[in-house]
Amino acid sequence: MLKSMRKNLKSLSPILWIVIATFIIAIFAVWGGAGRLGESRQANSIIQVGNHELSAQEFAQILNQRISAMKNQYPDLKADLIRQLNLPQQILQQLVQQYLLLDIARELGLKASDKEIQQKIVSYPVFQREGKFVGFKEYQQILDWNHIPVQKFEQSLAEEILLEKVTRLLTAGCTVSENEVWENYKNQNETAKIEYLVVTIDKIQLDSNPSENELQSYFEQNKQKYRVPERRQGKYVFLKIDDLKKEITVSDGEIEKYYKDNINQFKEPAKIKVSRIYLPYSEADKQQILNQGEQLKGHLSEGEDFGLLARTYSKDDRASNGGDWGYYDWQSLSSTELEAINQLEAGQISGVIDLGEGVAILKVTEKMPEITRSLAEVKAMIQNHLQEEKARDKVSQRMENLAKVARKARNLEEAARREGLSIQDTGWLKNGDPLPGVDSSGVISQALFELKEGEISSPIFTYESVAVVQFTQKDLEHQASLEEIRTHVLEDLIKEKKRELAQARLNSIRLSQETNWEEVARINNLEYKIVETYKHGQYLSLIDEAAELEQLVFSLPLNQVSEPISVGNGYAVVRVLDRKEVSREDFEKVKGEEMAKALSDAQEMFLYSYLQKAIQERKVKVNYDLFSKTADEVLNRFGE
Repeated sequence: MLKSMRKNLKSLSPILWIVIATFIIAIFAVWGGAGRLGESRQANSIIQVGNHELSAQEFAQILNQRISAMKNQYPDLKADLIRQLNLPQQILQQLVQQYLLLDIARELGLKASDKEIQQKIVSYPVFQREGKFVGFKEYQQILDWNHIPVQKFEQSLAEEILLEKVTRLLTAGCTVSENEVWENYKNQNETAKIEYLVVTIDKIQLDSNPSENELQSYFEQNKQKYRVPERRQGKYVFLKIDDLKKEITVSDGEIEKYYKDNINQFKEPAKIKVSRIYLPYSEADKQQILNQGEQLKGHLSEGEDFGLLARTYSKDDRASNGGDWGYYDWQSLSSTELEAINQLEAGQISGVIDLGEGVAILKVTEKMPEITRSLAEVKAMIQNHLQEEKARDKVSQRMENLAKVARKARNLEEAARREGLSIQDTGWLKNGDPLPGVDSSGVISQALFELKEGEISSPIFTYESVAVVQFTQKDLEHQASLEEIRTHVLEDLIKEKKRELAQARLNSIRLSQETNWEEVARINNLEYKIVETYKHGQYLSLIDEAAELEQLVFSLPLNQVSEPISVGNGYAVVRVLDRKEVSREDFEKVKGEEMAKALSDAQEMFLYSYLQKAIQERKVKVNYDLFSKTADEVLNRFGE
């Protein structure tokens, strides 16, 4: 399942997800969007981009909706699998990119006209019947049925149009050459049948360890490999959130208020699954079709299978699936049908519905009401959240005061003593090194490298604590002596000697001109693989990534053995048994399609790079701590 889900998620790339037409179901689940102009919620904002803000509650709604949609497709989906897919991180990235593009669009003076919004509305399948727009009256009815204000919905469409416009504008200069596309086409479609032998250094034994002279000589020849990067040392004070959390009390009133204010976090939307039999008619055969509909209804009343009758008689595009319209697609049906569906219970079948252009018979196969978890169910979770929030605020304030006092006195130790806190030594750290027991992410060491000597930091927020650090001394980057890194150099030399022996062993096999490599591998304790269809860039389990491999496979004469090539943890030799090449004539048949795809890929790459740079240059703020907490709270409700 994980492989399938990864494929589905990959199909919506971070950039293209932004500019494709808004997924209508998502709009129905979380209408109105997040981060509208003028809504200031900085204290509770996960994302701030220009004038756009996204609150923790809004992010939780979006994540909830996306997970619910995935659970409809994968009922066994659990939180641990969602974490493996990095779904919360993907959504966060997508939203940041979306807000950036909207900010740029408004700076450029781009607008969405009423006509453009209207064209967008009539293009949605959910507002079409038999390929035609249902009319604005029924359009409003569909929105009303889903509890979506028209103004909010059309505001979302306006933003979608802006995203499309600014994307087109930014990527207008992207081009691809025919030769580039031809080379890419070859790379994608050329294949080869290969076999290879691998010897890894862990299967090589040395007769003796290197001598002192060999070690010294190897070190002198490779000195530049052994430079010690700059290290820094400091003193720090930190408070764990959990240490203060125990002291925090939360009243029942506070818990109840949070529950009421954030009730949407505790809702699971209603789910209805619908099947349909549809029989179109003309004026000439209307009565005949109405009679047929009544006959089918009679058969259903006698217990005949709805799916079987749908496959046999229904005339819409869901007939082959037994008339199954799933959990959401049925929302695009006519308002008359939607009203009927709303009146049916699970297992019930409607009467024959005259739609003016055909007749429909509907069955609700599954109906689950909207579920709101009770206060009693979520009380402990809310209590824990509020305790943590209060503790975090208290710790933040205390460490902010500590930093101010320390900076004024230019002495962190003295400020810590006044606060009754202990001060500790970081030890020598490289930039990005974790601080064991305090900071596994490396943000404290990163902060240390941003300070001047003697300077005291602002409060540094880690996942579990808040710290203040003072930079005390540094050890500049320098050339290491052999004595400093003797063990490391010895390990490298032993590996080098083993690689030489591995290369020699494969050379001997290559020169022997043996053809039965499977037998050779068995006798010599080597690894052997045959690959029936090798493609450019393909991962091979034993070879891993070898820069030379791809070129060899598509240039080596058939049945000729390659020179040993360096791979991962050893060496390999390759033999090409067969090769399928592509012709220019094949390319000409699909050139237009391939050129369009290549241009789309180029635009996407450009846009991604552009936005990554924009994130650095613009005031993009992401509260990763609040993001992590919010994502965890949502995921925990789905169970492990």
